[in-house]
Amino acid sequence: MIIVVAALEFASQADRDEAVRLTADVQRLTREQEPGCHDYCFGPDPAIATRMQVYELWEDSDSLAAHFQHPLYDRMASLLQGVGIVSSSNQAYLIERGESVYTEDGEKRTGFFLD
Repeated sequence: MIIVVAALEFASQADRDEAVRLTADVQRLTREQEPGCHDYCFGPDPAIATRMQVYELWEDSDSLAAHFQHPLYDRMASLLQGVGIVSSSNQAYLIERGESVYTEDGEKRTGFFLD
């Protein structure tokens, strides 16, 4: 699995909110139509009014690479270019293993990846 984490900074909260509104449909379509996409979410940061947080979850490197060639990626990029992004940061992480934060009984785990 690959997790992509990004933050997009906008000139104003109004610009950020407009970006969230404009891209909602593309986010949904990306999840539904792109093979290997498990999640694709661009949402407002509740603590920083001008920031949009990005979270993506992809099955593998091939599916993420294919995303960059997909028409929905171009549509998303085009929508975001028109809304005044000031700066952005992004990072992709290769995840080889995952486990629940809580136990089967709903209790908080006290340690991770111990076995």
